[in-house]
Amino acid sequence: MEREIAENPRWRARAERILQHFPKATCIPIEHYKDVFNRRHQSVPVQHRTQALILAVKHGTLVYPGAEVCQSMGNAHFYYASAMMNCLFDCEYCYLKGMYPSGNLVIFLNLEDIFAEVETLLQKHPVYLCISYDTDLLAIEHLSGYVKAWTEFTAAHPDLSIEIRTKSGNPRLFEGMNACPRNIFAFTLSPDYVVSHYEHRTGSLKERLACIQKGIAQGFTIRLCFDPMIACPDWRTAYGEMVEEVFQTIPIEKVQDVSLGSFRLSDSYLKEMRRNMPDSAVVQYPYVNDHGVYHYSADLTAAMEGFLLERLTERIPREKIFRWD
Repeated sequence: MEREIAENPRWRARAERILQHFPKATCIPIEHYKDVFNRRHQSVPVQHRTQALILAVKHGTLVYPGAEVCQSMGNAHFYYASAMMNCLFDCEYCYLKGMYPSGNLVIFLNLEDIFAEVETLLQKHPVYLCISYDTDLLAIEHLSGYVKAWTEFTAAHPDLSIEIRTKSGNPRLFEGMNACPRNIFAFTLSPDYVVSHYEHRTGSLKERLACIQKGIAQGFTIRLCFDPMIACPDWRTAYGEMVEEVFQTIPIEKVQDVSLGSFRLSDSYLKEMRRNMPDSAVVQYPYVNDHGVYHYSADLTAAMEGFLLERLTERIPREKIFRWD
């Protein structure tokens, strides 16, 4: 934990609430989280097996323009914010494994500073903000309470919409939260094969669909994300069965919209991931490098995305499906 946290009553109280979950933990004071997080010669895969938690304060820029490889869902003023670095879940293909030098978790305790920066942007124009790109905030909601805080902040700011992306299957996910149409809960959905082989510690497809079903029943805004699509043995059958389960389980007409896209990743991130994960089939796949972005071949991309798009449009209006280009 950074020493600076003790100097601020709000940060200190937030840290103490988190530490209550770990009564036997060893708490080591540090000057700056980068002294630990950015050390050389760390092993991201090994650290993911026994993650350490770093409590810190984030300075400098706190809200960033949305990345080109991410979907804006048609929003002109697209941003993202990170109140946490790294993820409790352990998806093999996740870009965080190539972006960060560490597999440990960092929680930034100065959430109100991020709120203040968003409010500054709101004075200029409406804001569409993704708050769960560099982590899965819902996976640690029991520790931080950040998603609830964000939903309350959004409800109080009419020109703000947020997306909370997740692979959680926690049946208590929506407890204590009030529905607001501008709080969009975006569930990444993958076939059982992809979940079991590559999306470690995440909720199963069945568990995620149960959460979606509950969220819709309680009036929450739900987005379905078939993104990234991952090539796997007999992918047509795998994705076809997944779509059929989606259609049979949830009232699809009550879903706000859908995103669709296949795997893509910057070359620098993938090179680092390949060095760290030599035995991962999804990481070592022979992708095509197109202007610094690795993705499937044009033929496979068209076949996979075209197949899923055709199945989805059987029940979902085309204008509600956003396909990454």
